Amino acid sequence: MDPLIIQVPRDGAVHLQLSAAPPPSLASGAAVLESADTDPDGNLVAIDVGEVVLSVPSPEALRREPDQVRTVITKAGTGSEPLVVIVEAAEELRDEEIAPVLEAMSHTDRPVILQVVRNA
Repeated sequence: MDPLIIQVPRDGAVHLQLSAAPPPSLASGAAVLESADTDPDGNLVAIDVGEVVLSVPSPEALRREPDQVRTVITKAGTGSEPLVVIVEAAEELRDEEIAPVLEAMSHTDRPVILQVVRNA
């Protein structure tokens, strides 16, 4: 299985937090961190690839709704395009917020991208 790709704004709060103290999911290689450029407003300039299956306001929603995360990834079906889970804003990203996405990945053969759009 491919690792979860976590895309964050370069030099943003989440990028600095995950780079300074990688949680076990990053340290183990289950997830990889990708930093990307931002627009003038500080929003992630995301690569226009993939199928957005879920958008949440904050990473806490991933922790609170693991069944929803699993359902949308499972029901996305087959294909070659990555599945994209969007977090609108975050100051940090903890392992307990990444875990539901990692668990849901076991229900698909498609790559999964977790994007954090901006700092909270």
